[in-house]
Amino acid sequence: MKTIYLASSLTALLASAALVPTTTQAANYVIDTQGAHAFIQFRVNHLGYSWLYGRFNTFEGTFSYDADDLAASSIQLTIDTRSVDSNHAERDRHLRNEDFLNTSRYPEATFNSTSVVAKADGRFDLHGELTLNGVTKALVIDAEKMGEGTDPWGGHRAGFSGTTEFALKDFGINYDLGPAATHVYLDLTVEGIRQ
Repeated sequence: MKTIYLASSLTALLASAALVPTTTQAANYVIDTQGAHAFIQFRVNHLGYSWLYGRFNTFEGTFSYDADDLAASSIQLTIDTRSVDSNHAERDRHLRNEDFLNTSRYPEATFNSTSVVAKADGRFDLHGELTLNGVTKALVIDAEKMGEGTDPWGGHRAGFSGTTEFALKDFGINYDLGPAATHVYLDLTVEGIRQ
């Protein structure tokens, strides 16, 4: 009788243990900039008539991602501001000087996340600090997961996209581009390779 009781107790204990979720850790990824599978693009209104588009060609970063605990996720980005490219050489020289990015003094911009907040629609707010032109300000990126899985070479990838905006003057950029061009809009796409 005791044997049957002990066996049934052990079975119940194992069954209850199986119901307890195991703790998972965030996986670490390196952003795939070598394969050109990540982009940081910007746009600024031009006189209220059109959009001026550009990008940063050189940047690097890492992120941690935990699908079961989104709040444990994070990202770090370093951008070479000298790589600004608006498809116009003369304008790019102007963007690099003291009127805008001041790349001789501040050749890098960084974004470091501080928290991730899930939203009801499956998107999430990525809170962090952007350092640009020697100024650090809080910034929120409205982001979403695009997908994850095994790539054709046996690795594991995860991809995300996001958008944000900020006022030029918040980062000490006071060059007058007209009343329609006070803000920069950023579009970001990152695809990371799990390490």
